[in-house]
Amino acid sequence: MQGPLRNALPRTRKLRAWTMCRPGRGRGRGPRENAASAELRREETCAERHLWQRLRARRLAGQYFKRQQPIGGFVVDFICPRRRLVIEVDGDHHQRQLEADRERTHFLEALGYTVLRFSNHEVLEQTADVLQRVRRQVGRGVSPDR
Repeated sequence: MQGPLRNALPRTRKLRAWTMCRPGRGRGRGPRENAASAELRREETCAERHLWQRLRARRLAGQYFKRQQPIGGFVVDFICPRRRLVIEVDGDHHQRQLEADRERTHFLEALGYTVLRFSNHEVLEQTADVLQRVRRQVGRGVSPDR
């Protein structure tokens, strides 16, 4: 709808449906997970933005990627659901939380995901190598039967 009628329609009903979803209903995420994901998308790092421009809209091997998606109690940087591939872009602060990152990786692998980790430096300075590793992993991945 165009023109003044478009602005006259109440938007609250549509917004309320998203913000009031409960865990186990709809998309299976609660309002906290949605808010955390949205916040992380708004506050993305330069490296995440750089990689996202190369993954979005099926630009890499025709695969669909999502960014900042909740899985369990974690929010992953990028995920290719069809290939069960998670990509994490680690900044400097990850050097201080190596054990937590290991636990997170083990948790995701237990759910059947393959996890690729790259540093901000790798993504920004060695983009072709990073994309090649992702492309190789996507080629190995097995699509679940639907």
